[in-house]
Amino acid sequence: MNKIAHYLQQHIDGEILTSDDALRYFSTDESILQLRPQIVVYPRSDKDIRKVARFTWQLSDKGRVVGMTARGMGTDQTGAALSDGIIMAMPAHLNRVIELDPKTGVITVEAGMTLDKIQQVLHTHGRFLPPVSVVNTSATIGGSLANNDSGRASYKYGPMQEFVRSLKVVLANGELIETGRLSKRELNKKLGLASFEGELYRALDKLIEDNLDTIEPLEKIIAHSKAGYNISDVKQKDGSFDLTPLFLGSQGTLGIITEATLDTAAFNPVTDLLVAGFADRSQVWRVVAKLNELKDGPSSVDFVDESLLRMVQDINPGILKALDGGIPATVLFIEIDDESQRGRKKVYKKVLKTLEEVDAQIVEVKQEEKEQWERVRDAASVYLTHNNGKKQALPVMDDAQVPVERMSEFFNQLESLMKAAGIEEYAAWGQAGNGLVHVSPLLDITSVGDRQRLFKIMEAYYGYITQINGSIAAEYAEGRLRGHFNELQFTLEANELFRKIKKVFDPTKTLNPGVKFDTSVTDLKAMVRSEYSLDHQYNHLPRS
Repeated sequence: MNKIAHYLQQHIDGEILTSDDALRYFSTDESILQLRPQIVVYPRSDKDIRKVARFTWQLSDKGRVVGMTARGMGTDQTGAALSDGIIMAMPAHLNRVIELDPKTGVITVEAGMTLDKIQQVLHTHGRFLPPVSVVNTSATIGGSLANNDSGRASYKYGPMQEFVRSLKVVLANGELIETGRLSKRELNKKLGLASFEGELYRALDKLIEDNLDTIEPLEKIIAHSKAGYNISDVKQKDGSFDLTPLFLGSQGTLGIITEATLDTAAFNPVTDLLVAGFADRSQVWRVVAKLNELKDGPSSVDFVDESLLRMVQDINPGILKALDGGIPATVLFIEIDDESQRGRKKVYKKVLKTLEEVDAQIVEVKQEEKEQWERVRDAASVYLTHNNGKKQALPVMDDAQVPVERMSEFFNQLESLMKAAGIEEYAAWGQAGNGLVHVSPLLDITSVGDRQRLFKIMEAYYGYITQINGSIAAEYAEGRLRGHFNELQFTLEANELFRKIKKVFDPTKTLNPGVKFDTSVTDLKAMVRSEYSLDHQYNHLPRS
């Protein structure tokens, strides 16, 4: 055990590992990157996290910077759960429900609790947390908050940010703070504090006042993006102030979330599903645009592209049994979750009428047929776990947001970009209503040529996404893999503001260094794994 580990073990209640097999396990997440930590800490309380943070803060004063990264179940696809310093493994001990109000549905949970466990608890009280992805429930709530996740139901209910009342966060120096919307009077009290928390409030208040011209245009981008920092929602026109939006989507670069108090929504286990197959992609997005205009619409509008369906047909055609042998250009899945049967029927009729206005093959799915169609909707999980020789589906073009009105153009451009990069096999799927697209090329990560193609297509793809006013990070944040594309996503002034925010919260550069900032393409190339697998998810069905 090294000196740092030995010192920390004497001062914290949790366990510390430095064994080779543990460090090897924590050197990967679900991204294509690899970074070996020095130490793995299993904190038993926020006191342990505070002690580790204070220690790294003190080390930095002596000229030695040791990074600190909070980690859930290792399902991050951007390398944000990796560190060459200290990994804080949250799920082992920080996995409890602290409080649940059965009347209001407000729940307080520790950051290491997995999303499936939270949903199970809420379901027994007729509630659920809508932004949670139904296909990545093995992740933790801490990771979901740190990414400001947007699952399928976010189409209707909004991203994670819409449900967060308050957070408990450990700052870089070890202080524990609680966030929440403060009145002008409460803010003045915070501004007067002599602590690091007081410094944060004073510095941020000044940054906001000095950068109003830069912040105002960010509001449009932040509405559909998890990249950068959400400074737009911190200070309202009435003078109220809330740090919460900054921590959501920050991926542990501003502080470590230890606990969250969340609102929830009424849960209806019975939903209606409409499926529509389209021979013409352009028709799809005209329909989606009309669905987006509905005042009371569906809870989710997902799509699966022909590229994915053909891949799955070759791998396991039984998954596509519901399609009865046909492969449309696009399949839409429209789900309706209103609590009352009357409400569902009303929405159902509006959606059906919209679909009937175009040339589509409409399936009104019966309850007993839903399982077959869900297999088609989640078919990406089959593709993601498949190996074609040494080729695998790699998460390097994931999670972009495309304006719905430009989706037809997007798919034409995608094909051109793939051809230019020399990539023949890929698949696409996503959340149609939000314009959220997952694209995964089939590449051999051990091949020098494919590694070059990998970075070539990323540069071209995200460059195009920003040109059409899309987002490089729409369902979760940009992390280590896509951080350098923020230079394309945001203006020079906005990127400079983000760096100033980072410096205010993390002057010693100990909070998840290299994530969102300061990781170049050269750095990334050196971190690419020698082989790729989804071993952090194989206890569960890998997300689609």
